[in-house]
Amino acid sequence: MLTETIVVTGGAGFIGSNFVNAWVRHKLGTVINLDKLTYAGNMENLAGISQNPHHIFVHADIGDRVAVKALLETHRPRAILNFAAESHVDRSIHGPDAFIQTNVVGTFNLLEEVRAYWQALPVDEQQQFRFLHVSTDEVYGSLGPNDPAFKETNTYQPNSPYSASKAASDHLVRAYHHTYGLPTLTTNCSNNYGPYHFPEKLIPLVIHNALSGKPLPIYGNGSNIRDWLYVEDHCSAIREVLAKGKVGETYNIGGWNEKTNLDVVHTLCDILDQERPKAQGSYRDQMTFVKDRPGHDARYAIDASKIEQELGWKPEETFETGIRKTVRWYLEHHAWVARVTSGEYQHWLNKNYHERGEELA
Repeated sequence: MLTETIVVTGGAGFIGSNFVNAWVRHKLGTVINLDKLTYAGNMENLAGISQNPHHIFVHADIGDRVAVKALLETHRPRAILNFAAESHVDRSIHGPDAFIQTNVVGTFNLLEEVRAYWQALPVDEQQQFRFLHVSTDEVYGSLGPNDPAFKETNTYQPNSPYSASKAASDHLVRAYHHTYGLPTLTTNCSNNYGPYHFPEKLIPLVIHNALSGKPLPIYGNGSNIRDWLYVEDHCSAIREVLAKGKVGETYNIGGWNEKTNLDVVHTLCDILDQERPKAQGSYRDQMTFVKDRPGHDARYAIDASKIEQELGWKPEETFETGIRKTVRWYLEHHAWVARVTSGEYQHWLNKNYHERGEELA
């Protein structure tokens, strides 16, 4: 029986929409989906559940306390999962204000309304309630080539306006648990990839540009290392943390897949050569190196042993299986890509890459 009502903020974005779709698909309960619908929020991501009575969409900002209060009073959820965030480092360099407003001020306003709602619940419902905050490995800073992977106990050392704003939101969530007793959980994930990924990030950008015959931009010399996590694995991990995580704890979620950016681009080109071969040559011929972005962290790596040992979760996809699924999804959803890569997206490409001497749009 569908009895579990949760609120997902940012549920029209990349990770949020994958989580919402899976929650409804698995018949885990009703989702109240609150999203501001910025450029990265896309109702097309939710088309498959648009008529499902267990998915209720609310167009609002997490910083709108009146809207959040009304939502909580109307639907009385037993959990809030906060995916809502400005999440792209390059955009935070060009315009940090939006990141402070959404990730810091927005999270604070959301916490205040959730705290008031939680404090008014009966004691047994207070004990069952959870506030799960979805964050990033970037709050930990940058690793050297031989440094051990990030653990939950690592010191926060954010290096971009984006990661600093996420670090601030993490600290607020921690403070609301320790000060007010709000039953919180925090997850810090590595780089996600998969369906519905907005094509400003490396993997979908490379796929889109490759198929469009445009240059494939690689920052610096391509040596920056990231740990890659298939988005559906991330969603399953969050479900485990929500169900079994210890209140007040942080859980790092990673894919155990460290790759240089250059390796990722090579892999994408090789898969596209197989799946959608060009008339002549390889997609690798379109690779181009551009000026590195300011303060580009050298390496991220997640030690996901805590969540495996305590909650029994580990990723199902290797990078090789997940990346092939991702490429095939984009090849099969060219209409979705065409619609999201128009207008504001083209303006961003011009702004971000023109300064690095490349015209990609």
